[in-house]
Amino acid sequence: MHVMILGAAGMIGRKLVEKIAREPQVLGSAISRLTLVDAFQPPIPEALQSVTTTQTTDLGRTGVAEKLIETRPDMILHLAAIVSGEAETDFDKGYAVNLDGTRALFDAIRQQGLRSAYVPRVIFASSIAVFGTPFPNVIPDEFFSTPLTSYGTQKAIAELLLADYSRRGIFDGIGIRLPTICVRPGAPNKAASGFFSNILREPLVGKEAVLPVNDNVRHWFASPRSAVGFFVHAATLDTAKVGPRRNLTMPGLSALVSEEIEALRRIAGDKTVALIKREPDPVIERIVAGWPTQFDASRASALGFKAETDFDQILQVHIEDELGGRIA
Repeated sequence: MHVMILGAAGMIGRKLVEKIAREPQVLGSAISRLTLVDAFQPPIPEALQSVTTTQTTDLGRTGVAEKLIETRPDMILHLAAIVSGEAETDFDKGYAVNLDGTRALFDAIRQQGLRSAYVPRVIFASSIAVFGTPFPNVIPDEFFSTPLTSYGTQKAIAELLLADYSRRGIFDGIGIRLPTICVRPGAPNKAASGFFSNILREPLVGKEAVLPVNDNVRHWFASPRSAVGFFVHAATLDTAKVGPRRNLTMPGLSALVSEEIEALRRIAGDKTVALIKREPDPVIERIVAGWPTQFDASRASALGFKAETDFDQILQVHIEDELGGRIA
């Protein structure tokens, strides 16, 4: 099987590649060719050196998608995106990558299929940002998408395209609406949701972190380990069981910022919590106020997708996977 991962240098992309290196048939069969694509050079685990090629390119550039699909990968995991905060501040860049690049990718697959039979599995990283206020207390699977950010709008349009291209048999697509992934390893990025991770990750290694919203903000979370699991599960899922509604809200944990902080206190103590500095940011507060807080993800759960059920579990995943099981 030829697998292509777009956005392979990103956090989830890197962890997915590491998972494949540890479990070579985790996506359903042995991989004869792995193509990693990103605007930055993706790392290649030693175990995958012999089957892996990389391409550093920008999916938003004209002609890039067509070149990538000329190799006719059997499975495409589309994780490439401009993150929420950057898509909101840089309108042109967000639409060029998140929408135009995705549409070009989907249509490049269609053009290949017109030349000769070609129907790959496409797994698309969407987001709960496709939903916008007003919300019910718990958002059901049937709730309509009315995003209130450019990023959410770009993802919502891509979801519609994915469903239509799948309906027409151009590819076999599944859209994965990711919760906010927490705790994200590495340096802070430009995602508006980044503080949810920052207030845990930095204090755990003895550094200060800024909390730009109040403690009563509620949000929907899953760990990086769960995020990788979502894509792995989607790779082998029988899409006949999914039906025509190809975009799925992933299971997750609904929690308050205060519950995050109390989990941190239980695991790392008061001195660690004291490293969180409250500095309200009206821009972040406005963006976050338009985000959903809790879902009934019954469809995805019934199809076998799983996530954590409390914040202690999310913190333990970070400590095990990123800190070698130890904290400062």
